[in-house]
Order: sequence, then structure tokens, then C-alpha cells
Amino acid sequence: MPTPVKINNPDAKKLKVLVAPLDWGLGHVTRCIPIIKELLNQKCIVVAAVSGVQKTILLREIPDLDYVELPGYRIKYGKNRAMTVFQLICSIPKILIRVNREKAWLRAWVDRERPDLIISDNRYGLYSPGVVSIFMTHQLMIRTPLGPVADRILQRMNYAFIRRFSLCWVPDAEGPDGLAGELSPPNLDNHPVRLPDIPVRYIGWLSRFGGEAGVDRGAGFDPKTGFDLLVLLSGPEPQRTLLEKKILEQVIDYPGQVVLVRGLPDGAGSQGDPGLPDGRDLPAPPRVTIHNHLPAAELEAVIRGAERIICRSGYSTVMDLMRLGKRAILIPTPGQTEQEYLGNYLAQKGWSISIEQDGFFLPDAMAAAEEQQKEKLPDAGTGDQLLKKEIMDVIGRLSRGRQI
Repeated sequence: MPTPVKINNPDAKKLKVLVAPLDWGLGHVTRCIPIIKELLNQKCIVVAAVSGVQKTILLREIPDLDYVELPGYRIKYGKNRAMTVFQLICSIPKILIRVNREKAWLRAWVDRERPDLIISDNRYGLYSPGVVSIFMTHQLMIRTPLGPVADRILQRMNYAFIRRFSLCWVPDAEGPDGLAGELSPPNLDNHPVRLPDIPVRYIGWLSRFGGEAGVDRGAGFDPKTGFDLLVLLSGPEPQRTLLEKKILEQVIDYPGQVVLVRGLPDGAGSQGDPGLPDGRDLPAPPRVTIHNHLPAAELEAVIRGAERIICRSGYSTVMDLMRLGKRAILIPTPGQTEQEYLGNYLAQKGWSISIEQDGFFLPDAMAAAEEQQKEKLPDAGTGDQLLKKEIMDVIGRLSRGRQI
């Protein structure tokens, strides 16, 4: 168990908090936005440890936030499922090296800045023996393509890293309505699950969106009157571009209006060339409006206005959709076993449908979405309250010098 620690600056009125999201896709940084905003609401001094496109997103959402540069893992995928799985396995030594480097970086930063709290979103090296350190993950169980024995071995390794922290936050609901299924297993009375040997708290779904029906959080933004289909792209290359090309080829014959959000917040084109904010660097077929990126309020507006949504089955995307009460046609990133599991799990629950990228055909996907037996979506109403309560509890304990 971690050694109890006390506040580093007991005479100060504000706590200093370091928030560090993983750079593996955009979802980690977007789901940290509600955490950062609540910390700022609680009068904390927040420093975000980010780099590259993460910084771009946070600068647009929270312009006055303090930043510090922390290199990411920079994981790349292959052009098909087999190559992606192979590259992810080959990336393990690189990940372990990065973990050791971020541990060294944190030691120097803590000695210089003396934070009171560290919140690490899936970055295993960002804990300090002298500082309350929170590890956030929805993957207590990490799925592999190698079968259940490999899954159990990896879970033990995962828990060995997690128990070095003071506390573990799981951004999910505790109970049968959990979005992550066996990835963040609910510890039910009739289905006990072994959890890491530190306090584990379910803090609800994290979304930067409002979640209040009828509230126009994209005031002044008209996504496109009467559009039928929204395509949300995200994730590492080259898979983001491969899916983009496949969908653009197929929407040529689609009779309705389409909005495509490319998931390129730095304005780069699909080949890394500078692009324009409105997407004019990518030729648009008839009836298709393209945006490289949309700020949160405008993205919420287009999600609310869409009749149908196509997107990856990344967990942060799923949380955003559920917050807004939206179903989707999910296309897991080939070889990313977490997304493949989530897609199948949500389809089995009747909350969305899931289709493999290689076999994706737009007319068939739309027909399957229409014919699906739809189950009632889980209620997202308590997410903000759970997060606020948890943050206030941690801050209160720190301020009183109590154990977490």
C-alpha cells in the first residue's frame, strides 16, 4: 500500500495539481477536460503535462491553462489488423522505456514544482512516493489478441503498476450499466471481481459535453440544416486515413447530407500537409461538408443534430455518445483489441451496432442500424455529480492532511 502523504504546502490556499493524459488517441485528453475544469472550479492550480496535438486541443478548450511539455508514447498502427497487432507487440519495449523516462521527468518536476496531487490518465510512470498520485483507467482488464491466459498475465502486470499509485479512478458506472464491460468490471455482490490493491473508485462517465437535452451549447453554429449522417474520425495513422478514404468513396452514392469531422485538430491534412480549418484541403463529394476539427460546443451541436453517426469504438467517444443519448455505427480500429471488444459489447447490449472496417459497406451498415433491436440506453445523469464529489473529497482530504 502507498505511504500516506500530506499536503506539500499546508499554508497555501490553492493546491497544485498535475494532470497528464496518455497520447494514445485524442480520447485521453478530451476526457481529462471535465476533470481539469472541475479542479479549476475548486480553485486549484492546474498544470497539464501534454505535447503536440494534446496541447492544441486543450488550448482551444481552456486557453488560460498552464502547460508543461511531456513527450508521448507515439504509438503507430499497421495498415491491417495483423500488422497492427505485430507493431503493438513490438512497441512493448518502447513503452517500458517511455515509462522509465517519464518517471525520471516527474522526479525532476516534483523536486522543482512540489505539486500536491498528480492525476495520470494511463501513464504508468507518473507517480511519486511523496505526492498523492491518482491513476485513471477504464482498462483494469486489458484485452489481447493472444487469448485468456495472456490476458490474465497482462492483468497482473497492469495491477503491479497501478498499485504504485495512491488511488485508482475508473471513468465508468459501477454496476450492470457500465460501458466498458469486462474491461472495468463492476464489483457486484453476486459477481465479485478482484481489483487492484489500492482504493478503486468509479467516478462516472467523463464527457466534455453538456448532456442536457434542449440546451444549445453550440449557439451560433449551424452544422448543416437537415443533415442525415455524421462521420467522426479519430485515432492513430494510417488507420484514420484508411477509414476516411473508404467512407468518402462510399458516400458519393449516399442520397442524404453528410458531415465529416476528420479528427485533425492541428489542421494537418491526411498526409501530414498543412490544411485549412474548414477542410478545404480535402476534396468533398457532393452533399458532404468536411471539417478538420470542431471545438467541443460545435461538435456537440453536430452530434445532437445527426440522424445517424459513424465513428470508432474508442471509449471516450462512447462516453460522449452515451452522455448525449446517441447510438452509433461503430467501426473498431483493426487490431486494437480494446475497441473490438467494446464494439461487440455495446452491440450485444443493443446500444449500438459494430462492423469490421474491412467489410464495411455503407448501405448495409445503415440497414443494420435500422433493423437492430434497440435496448434502452443507460442513464448518464449522475456523471458530473460523481466526478465533483470525488474531486472535492480528494481535495478535502489533502487540505486536512488526511490519508487518501
